Amino acid sequence: MNILILLALAVGLSMDAFAVSVCTGLSLKKVTLRKMVIVGLYFGIFQAGMPLIGFAIASQFADLINTFGHWVAFALLCFLGVKMIIVSFKKEELADEEEPSLGLKHMLPLAIATSIDALAVGASFALLHEKILPIVIATGIATFALSAAGVKIGSLFGTRFKSKAELAGGIILILIGINVVIEHFATA
Repeated sequence: MNILILLALAVGLSMDAFAVSVCTGLSLKKVTLRKMVIVGLYFGIFQAGMPLIGFAIASQFADLINTFGHWVAFALLCFLGVKMIIVSFKKEELADEEEPSLGLKHMLPLAIATSIDALAVGASFALLHEKILPIVIATGIATFALSAAGVKIGSLFGTRFKSKAELAGGIILILIGINVVIEHFATA
């Protein structure tokens, strides 16, 4: 596979995680390098791991992934988007609330939702008899870097326009979920 195609695919796969990372940065009161690394690791590991999983089980479950994967991603992203929109309408006096956790309970659904497409890519690589390791490495690195940067970008935007930014972030998550479904039907 051409290196430019490999990089384009890796960056393309990481865009959903980048957008969600920006939204995560919107909701954090203070962004630290540690928080950026945590978000980058969640998304980077899942984006790198899902193609491996997809590759490993492609022959048995490719139809299932193509049939239901987009609906899982859609449901998770819409749920989280609606939740952000609701929070955006709460009064500013609630600003003293504890910020959302970057723990497993909060980050796992986001990491899964943004990496469903990577699972399908891994499955398609198996069916096309392509080597999986280059895309795994490139996607993991690109997603880690873009997700960590996305948290910082979101926090810079969010400190000025907190409630509007959360509203926009929620809408973006919903639009990403809708886009996942549209892309599925466009390629079906």
